[in-house]
This record gives sequence, C-alpha cells and structure tokens, in this order.
Amino acid sequence: MTSGSPVGEFLMSRRAAIEPEDVGLADPSRRRRVPGLRREEVAVLAGVSVDYYTKLEQGRVGTVSEQVLDAVETALRLGRLERLHLRSLLNPSGIHTRTVRSITRRARPELISMINALDPVPAVIHGPHLEVLGINRAGALLLDDFQAMPVAERNMARWMFLSPRARVVYRNWAEIAPQMVAVLRAAAISAGAAGDPDDHLAGLVAELATASWEFAAMWADYRLFEHTHGIKEFFHEAVGPMSLRYETLALPGDPGQTVILYTAPPASPSERRLLELGELALRPPVAAG
Repeated sequence: MTSGSPVGEFLMSRRAAIEPEDVGLADPSRRRRVPGLRREEVAVLAGVSVDYYTKLEQGRVGTVSEQVLDAVETALRLGRLERLHLRSLLNPSGIHTRTVRSITRRARPELISMINALDPVPAVIHGPHLEVLGINRAGALLLDDFQAMPVAERNMARWMFLSPRARVVYRNWAEIAPQMVAVLRAAAISAGAAGDPDDHLAGLVAELATASWEFAAMWADYRLFEHTHGIKEFFHEAVGPMSLRYETLALPGDPGQTVILYTAPPASPSERRLLELGELALRPPVAAG
C-alpha cells in the first residue's frame, strides 16, 4: 500500500500503527481487512473533511494551517520527532537541519582517553548512525569487544541484528532492536531534510535489510526514536542480569557524536553486579601467547 507521496507514505504508516479501540472507534460488527485507522476515521478525529484529509495524504494540498496540522498530529498521536518530520515534508524550506557531510566518523584521541579514564563505568562513543567510535573496557565487557572487530562492523545496529551475542546481552532484545532501527530512520530523515542524502547510511540500511528480515520489517514500520536517556536490561555471564540507566551526552565540538554512560540505581542488586563487572574491567589484560 503506497500513496506515491512522501507525506502520504508517512501518514499511512502512522495511522496503520493505531488500533481503532485505542481511540474509542472499535466496532466488533465490522471486520477490517487491514490494520489501523481508515482515512475517514482520522478525518473525524482531526475534525476535517474526508476529502481534505485524502488530499493531504496524496500531497495535493497547499499550505496547511497550524490548527489543522496540530489536529492531525494529535489524531495520529505523533511524537516530537514525528511532528517535526511531518512539518519538514509539508514545508521542506521551513526546516533547517545540519548537513551530515561535516560529520567525522572518528573519535578524537582526547575522547578515547576520557572514556578510558571513566573505567569501571561503561562508556561508549557513538557516531551519527550508531557507529561505535570508541568503547572502554567496562563497556566492552557489558556489550561486546567492538575494538576487536573490523572497522566496518563496529556499528550498534549492525551488531544488534547480525551478532547472536546481542540477544544474550539485551534481555529485552525485541524492545531495544526497534529503537535502534528508529534511530537510523530518524538519521535518514534528518539527512533528507537537509537535502544531503548519506550514502554511508543508505549502504548500512541496504545491508541490514538484505541480511535480516527482522530489520527489514522494523524499517518498514517507519518509527522514529531519539536515544537520550532511559533504562535498559542487560545480562552478563559472569555477574547476571542488570537493570542500568543510560544517559546520552552530545559533543558540541564533534557534530553527530555522543557519549553514552551506563550506571545503576544506588544500593540496588544491579549496582552490586555492575561493580563486579567493573572489577573485571580493571584487571590487567591477559597477555596473548
């Protein structure tokens, strides 16, 4: 199902994600051939005519008033990123997004030294498309030894879908994996809004969509996600399960790069286990041979 319009494809994906009963429109006597809301139902919720909403999905309307736009966004339960994206589609010249070509995909040595000094607190430096540009020993123990991987494979999204270890580390893989895809989707939208498509990202998406049917299905879902802060469930063979908080710190001097730190609630079982993991990280590495 496609409308042939970027606006339509986005709006159709969002109404398909909402069940009628979620908005009080369930009718057991009516069987639905496709999931989600119908166009006429979105129109009713937004307080606009069906004809107008249909033209909106088809990309055949001119300027959309703020009142109507807000009503449609509310009807479709759009989040902040989704609202920004819809507005960028309707008015590309009105949204200014930083071009991605100024982004470097290598962490400065000073940043690497900084996260190494943070041991035993797990720390990771991410690039704009979830590249792992640096990881300290505690982070490598918590997640995986990305530094030992070929540079082209040091990507969290790639690891999430192509490495069996990801499903061991993330106890709620089915919840975290869609977030990873949604982060990439948001990055692709940002690049598109800037009029600067990113070949590196396009290649990553093509690789994962071919190698993983799960990624392909999640990519088609059109979700957007901003990796800022929250709680994730981890498992490590040596210490057991941990519920850890993560914080994402943007690096103003290094566009597109962020540092992710993982901590545990004080006096919790997770804190005790994270300390045990930290002790492992602080042990001198075993010499090869």
